[in-house]
Amino acid sequence: MTENPLWQNRNFRLMFASSAATNLGDGLIAVAVAWLATLLTQDPFLIGLVASARNLPWFLFALPAGVITDRIEHRRLIIGADCLRVVITLALLTLALTAHPGTAPVLMMAALSFILGSAEVLRDNTAQTFTPSVVEKSQLEQANGAMWSAEKLTSEFIAPPLAGLLIGLSIALPFGIQAVMLLAAILLIGSIRLPKRVQTAPHLPLLAALREGMLWLWRDIPLRRLAFILGGFNFIGYGFAAVLVLYGQRVLGLDAFGFGLFLTLAAIGGLAATLTGPRLLRHISPRSAILLGMAGFSVTSLVLALHAPLWLVAMFMVLDGFSGMLWNIAQVSYRQRHIPAPLLGRVNSAFRFIGTGPAAFGAFTFGWLIAWAGSRAEPSGTAEAVLLPYAVAAAIGAALTLYAWFRLHLR
Repeated sequence: MTENPLWQNRNFRLMFASSAATNLGDGLIAVAVAWLATLLTQDPFLIGLVASARNLPWFLFALPAGVITDRIEHRRLIIGADCLRVVITLALLTLALTAHPGTAPVLMMAALSFILGSAEVLRDNTAQTFTPSVVEKSQLEQANGAMWSAEKLTSEFIAPPLAGLLIGLSIALPFGIQAVMLLAAILLIGSIRLPKRVQTAPHLPLLAALREGMLWLWRDIPLRRLAFILGGFNFIGYGFAAVLVLYGQRVLGLDAFGFGLFLTLAAIGGLAATLTGPRLLRHISPRSAILLGMAGFSVTSLVLALHAPLWLVAMFMVLDGFSGMLWNIAQVSYRQRHIPAPLLGRVNSAFRFIGTGPAAFGAFTFGWLIAWAGSRAEPSGTAEAVLLPYAVAAAIGAALTLYAWFRLHLR
């Protein structure tokens, strides 16, 4: 593959456009699912369960997804996963139109979210493995920065306030638009043309292939430590996000549109990082970028836990968005460059099994913490009960940051 300017690469342009389309829809239903859950129940435990269900597949299916990624043509896998997501999105649309408050529809939401998350496991792992086939290794930071830029701009900057406006018209509208965006993404990915992969050796049996990927990760001590650190941060990070809708409603007193605007604060910081991050990463190490991301999250969690004024919360949400995106660009590019191509799917999935699998338990735990705090003190609808998970996130985040400072040394 001859190196050309990134934006002259037709395949990358198609992949970028596909990412923008699907992430716009993902951002819409991320707000819509959380808001729909609060319309169907006020139980923080059930609200956390819905968020947990979407992330649980990372714990259950990440490892076999890596084997599939290494065996099947990546473009076909992405298209197949997105087709399944269209079906589940339409099912959620039907639920939004017909459901009445109660436990049963919330459990149905959780089941559909679980299937949606399962498709996302395969799609996301394959997409990260696909990128080095589309661009040169020297362009990975620039390509990942551009892809993250598309995700931040669409899913976290445009989508949240747009979702708030759409929910004001109909809770079903965000789901319908997501289905359209997924269909557009399928057409764009289907237009990518790459040389056919040549299979140079027979595939190992499933368990042997899983073992090979996991052993490679386990023997690479820096990458293994990074995976466990990321797992800890995703546990608290996804819990942070899962109950943020309750923080917006009960602590900040926001309506759907206001909550959508609130979510764009982190997106503003993230978008700034996607534009400046690749250049900044030429001057700082991946380790430094990761430490900045960890520190930014920990301090932001503390600010939310202390019930700070809205202007201060807003400032730190922007900071968290910037530092977190810098962390993402650094660690994804490091993995894509560091892991051998024949093992990339399996090692990447083993990494994300450890690094993303705990996310589901974080979302579940943080919802339970609010319910527990409310039952012991005042009614569970009070603002004080919502602050506890953010204090826990700040404490765990600080401990993980200190561990990484002394023990994480990337080659």
